Amino acid sequence: MDTIFLNDLRIETVIGIFDWERKVRQTVSIDLEMAADIRRAAATDAIDDTLDYKGVAKRVISFVEASDFGLVETLAERIAKIVVEEFEVPRVKVTLHKPGAIRGAKDVGVIIERTAEDYRD
Repeated sequence: MDTIFLNDLRIETVIGIFDWERKVRQTVSIDLEMAADIRRAAATDAIDDTLDYKGVAKRVISFVEASDFGLVETLAERIAKIVVEEFEVPRVKVTLHKPGAIRGAKDVGVIIERTAEDYRD
């Protein structure tokens, strides 16, 4: 299986548990690693034969900008579910960064990996 990736997708959203965080938009950064078999696309050179990372990015941006979560864990899980279910990705790794959340630390966040099997009923 191949990997299509998207790194450092920066999006402003409401995220956090403290009162002040509920009143401002903060920038999160998202990295996605998405499993895909790119052999057919490589042979045909056609976008319809691969995972459209621009389409993924637009959907994630739209979702995150409209979201309002307390925890980065929740946001990462919802992003993973969108990518797996809406884009039929068999496996995704989501790294969600919340820079500046801890004084003295450059970055904090979560890394999760999910498969299509994780979202089967």
